[in-house]
Amino acid sequence: MSGSVGDLSLQQQEALAKVREKLQDLLPTLPKTDDYFLLCWLAPRLAWKFDLQKSEDMLRKHMEFWKQQDLDNILVWQPPEVIQLYDSGGLCGYDYEGCPVWFDITGALDPKGLLLSASKQEVIRKRIKVCEMLLYQCELQIEKLGRKIETVVVVFDMEGLGLKHSWKPAVEVYQQFFAILEANYPETLKNLIAVRTPRLFPVAFNLVKSFMSEETRRKIVILGAIWKEELLKFISPDQLPAEFGGTMTDPDGNPKCLTKINYGGEVPKRYYVRNQVNMYEHMVTVGHGSSLQVENEILFPGCMLRWQFELDGGDIGFGIFLKTKMGQRQRAGKMAEVLPSQRYNAHMVPEDGSLTCLRAGVYVLRFDNTYSLMHGKKVSYTMEVLLPDKASEEKIQGLEATRPPLQHNEDPGHPKPVLTNP
Repeated sequence: MSGSVGDLSLQQQEALAKVREKLQDLLPTLPKTDDYFLLCWLAPRLAWKFDLQKSEDMLRKHMEFWKQQDLDNILVWQPPEVIQLYDSGGLCGYDYEGCPVWFDITGALDPKGLLLSASKQEVIRKRIKVCEMLLYQCELQIEKLGRKIETVVVVFDMEGLGLKHSWKPAVEVYQQFFAILEANYPETLKNLIAVRTPRLFPVAFNLVKSFMSEETRRKIVILGAIWKEELLKFISPDQLPAEFGGTMTDPDGNPKCLTKINYGGEVPKRYYVRNQVNMYEHMVTVGHGSSLQVENEILFPGCMLRWQFELDGGDIGFGIFLKTKMGQRQRAGKMAEVLPSQRYNAHMVPEDGSLTCLRAGVYVLRFDNTYSLMHGKKVSYTMEVLLPDKASEEKIQGLEATRPPLQHNEDPGHPKPVLTNP
């Protein structure tokens, strides 16, 4: 038995009847009350095996979410102009079974620009609006085709995915959105198809996968070098933009279908309403004539070190070194230089960057104030290690065997700051 309407075991039918009985007080407020809708909340069915209490709790929390987000009116809500213009994506076509297809142009998105120009809540609310719009499209398809359409297909275009997408405040938005998706839109995703995935994709995916259910992860499809041909297995050519291997174009012949899909782009600074998003986990004063060393142990190659910092005033030197002797403190001159040290005016513009670690070992991120004989520097910083997702990494390696392989890493531990003299 699949657990779907018309294919329920006797035990599942009894569970459905019981959950309907337990929700009598809630039924008048639900957007739908048919078996198709209630079965979604007896899910993920494979994971919970029709756990009535969890299903009831999940649905009651969803109705609280419904009220908080005013979902009755969200389709007429208009996000700020900057989100309308630069938050990428769009509905474009339907798959072979008539399910709506949403294109998420992830690589072209400017997450930092959006979060400096609008609130995190507005960015997330816009994505919630997209979810509701796609459900509405399913209803229109039901009327048009005369059969049940319950799920949607999402195509993630990863071309251009880079370090800006691993910026911590942006990652937190992605994580929160996927958590909302799992809690409030169960059994809605048919397939999540990733195309043009770069080498950074396993690292990016690893940052959000813990917010996805196992059922959702099983629906992820990563296409390789002939992705345009493979995409046609899911979507017919007339429903697929020419940019993605189909025949659909705009009336003027544009293959990107710009009338349907927003390709995002860099947000102009005139939209900025703040200079930064608060993101620092540590604050420390590096005394005059001193330096600060932050150690990160990398157990396997292929991990990525990421840092962000700013100063209250003045400049400071910054570089990255690899220890040559374990278990003891080393001066900069005794370590292998990985990123040459130079002085940054991080009191004017916050600095952020990353480094792919090609070797295992202890990497030392060093703030250098040894040249300042009079003034200490107050540094606010965040350091972290990003790990690649093993499964998606292996998938990409199999699709594009010419790329140098990365290896999965374990938890490298927390950064350990060490104040040293020059």
